Amino acid sequence: MNLLEKENLARVKAEELENASPEDIIRYAVETFPNITFACSFGAEDVVLVDMLQKISPSTDIFYLDTDFHFKETYETRDAMKEKYNLDFVRVSPKITPEEQAAQHGEELWKSDPNACCNIRKVEPLTRILSKYDAWITGIRRDQAPTRANAKKVEYDTKFGLMKFNPIAHWTSEDVWEYIRANNVVYNPLHDQNYPSIGCEYCTRQVMPGEDPRAGRWSGNDKTECGLHK
Repeated sequence: MNLLEKENLARVKAEELENASPEDIIRYAVETFPNITFACSFGAEDVVLVDMLQKISPSTDIFYLDTDFHFKETYETRDAMKEKYNLDFVRVSPKITPEEQAAQHGEELWKSDPNACCNIRKVEPLTRILSKYDAWITGIRRDQAPTRANAKKVEYDTKFGLMKFNPIAHWTSEDVWEYIRANNVVYNPLHDQNYPSIGCEYCTRQVMPGEDPRAGRWSGNDKTECGLHK
């Protein structure tokens, strides 16, 4: 299948599956693209999709980008999910350690050049792991940010060269939390401490009442995305 055919397939399936349930989208994705993976950040949306995947296709690979800069609560959430589902997450690491990064680019690169830091610790590792697959699943939602407002349930990801499925693109935050409560899903305790969106420890702060839910990410910069989603 050439690029045009893949883009056309994504367009057709996006229309067909727009009103489908997340579970039905996941079933279509794993049946049509057996060589598929799920990118998990251990945020609220992603723990929901882990739970769905374990019920639908427990053999599907689930990876996470270990930037070495995550909150301890994020690692604890990973461990709790691993125990609950008897699941081995695929750990994807940057090519250089934090110490090597500091030596090559200066201390606290996330302050001086957050885009460069994200490229080293997130984008390059993601590019590397996705090159092994034909499709991937993400937990992005349309109402998270203006940059995600037009996300389709099915897309051809031209940035990374594979099919992309966003099963809960249409969900609200309340939809996510209703699922978590109804299914007793393990979640990051930082969500209960005014962290609606959780990234690396150095680039994430608490969100105050009245602020945008993603205001805590790269606060003080005009940066709104780490580069994983175009």
